[in-house]
Amino acid sequence: MEGRGSAKGNGRRGATPRTQSRIGVSLLASRVREVASAASPPQPEVGAGCGSSARPDLSGGLPVRAVPTGTSLDNLYLGRPGAADVQLDLFGDYKSNVALYPTFQKYFRSHKPPFLAVWGQNDPFFLPQGAEAYRRDIPDAEVRFLDTGHFALKTHSAEIGAAMRDFLGRVVAP
Repeated sequence: MEGRGSAKGNGRRGATPRTQSRIGVSLLASRVREVASAASPPQPEVGAGCGSSARPDLSGGLPVRAVPTGTSLDNLYLGRPGAADVQLDLFGDYKSNVALYPTFQKYFRSHKPPFLAVWGQNDPFFLPQGAEAYRRDIPDAEVRFLDTGHFALKTHSAEIGAAMRDFLGRVVAP
């Protein structure tokens, strides 16, 4: 399966992909709780256009061209009581999404829908190989990579919007 590790060379002697997944979820859960319980930065007034973030850097080490108030708003909502547990439930339920992959792939192979994936080439969670994998089932899939990390839509909204307009202009009947 694409993106799965093996026990060999993974840094954890004898660890299986399933064990690695449990370890990863445990570390992620710890980090989410840490971030959610951290003192929130001062929240800017609406429209102030400034703010800071206690959240981890998922930009892939690249400059972020996002309005920081969006991140401050994210922090505000993540800081609500119980929000970290909701996020952890979503992470823990990801396996139900993975279980549906064969159904998605069968649909893609059968129907070959027009498909555009715009991806952050430096995303530490959804690696470029994941985007390329769509081409196995949809040979004409358009896969574009941007020089960004996990929050591509926050950092490159203009480029993604232009790619979508271009794509839809070509695949939707005028």
